[in-house]
Amino acid sequence: MDMATPSKMKNPLDRRLSVAPMLDLTDRHYRRFLRLLTRQTLLYTEMITTGAVLRGNRQRLLAYDPAERPLALQLGGSDPDHLAQCAQIAAEWGYDEVNLNIGCPSDRVQSGRFGACLMAEPGLVAECVAAMQAVTTLPVTVKTRIGIDDRDSYAELAYFVGTVAAGGCEIFIIHARKAWLNGLSPRENREIPPLRYDMVYRLKQDFPALTIVINGGLTRLDQIAEQLLQVDGAMIGRAAYENPYLLAEADQRLFGTTAPQPTRHQAIRAFLPYVETQLQQGTPLHGMTRHLLNLFRGVPGARAWRRHLSEPAGRPGTGIETLETALQRVTES
Repeated sequence: MDMATPSKMKNPLDRRLSVAPMLDLTDRHYRRFLRLLTRQTLLYTEMITTGAVLRGNRQRLLAYDPAERPLALQLGGSDPDHLAQCAQIAAEWGYDEVNLNIGCPSDRVQSGRFGACLMAEPGLVAECVAAMQAVTTLPVTVKTRIGIDDRDSYAELAYFVGTVAAGGCEIFIIHARKAWLNGLSPRENREIPPLRYDMVYRLKQDFPALTIVINGGLTRLDQIAEQLLQVDGAMIGRAAYENPYLLAEADQRLFGTTAPQPTRHQAIRAFLPYVETQLQQGTPLHGMTRHLLNLFRGVPGARAWRRHLSEPAGRPGTGIETLETALQRVTES
């Protein structure tokens, strides 16, 4: 069963740690594996445009394993009516949150009039939020930057947040870098503009009733623990993909659970039944194992693990035995 019962509470989610939506990375297979490392961390889909949701193959775009929850659907769009329809669909499919992307700076996204360029239109963003809030009990959240181009003062950021909050948004995920809409690639926009954590902290001080989650440059759990002294939550991005096992400690260190931390081998063995099921449904092995290449980072045998998964797993018809053989090539840890 791919759908689950929709959430009834307005904001039932623990936001101390979340994994950022990342295009071509945070698909259902990656999320399903992460759930074997952390039960508490909030997960996000890749950004999906409203047009794709309304006119595309929803089973392919929106289906997920119920074990992935808590799970948020991130949308890209700027038409309030379309976003409202998508918010209803998100609730019907059992997502725990619907998030509006106001942070992506790519040319393709700008041409569709959504993403970071909407920071220049806070009134429209507020209208979009209000339209979604009117049709669902799910939390409607906004992920944004601290500014765009030369519009990067704290006053402008506070005006944007205040305006969107007036539209009904109570939860903001703030990437603590501004975005240059021209001249930098999306990757450069994740690295070149300087981090300004101080602006995010000031937002929390000036808007104490809002839930503020910080994003950008976070690569370790001790960094996240420090951020939680200033804000309500932290979002980690590519570090969680480049070294997924760092999340294995998250439930104990950040959420205070007592469940034992799984080993890497235990996580892979627990993943095998899911892989087998997906193979039977026609999913290529590489579509799942590509997310596992960095699991043994820093462990003896990691290179052999990556090589064995990268080469045989990409061949048509390759089965689960490839993953089992690769596991034998790396030290138990």
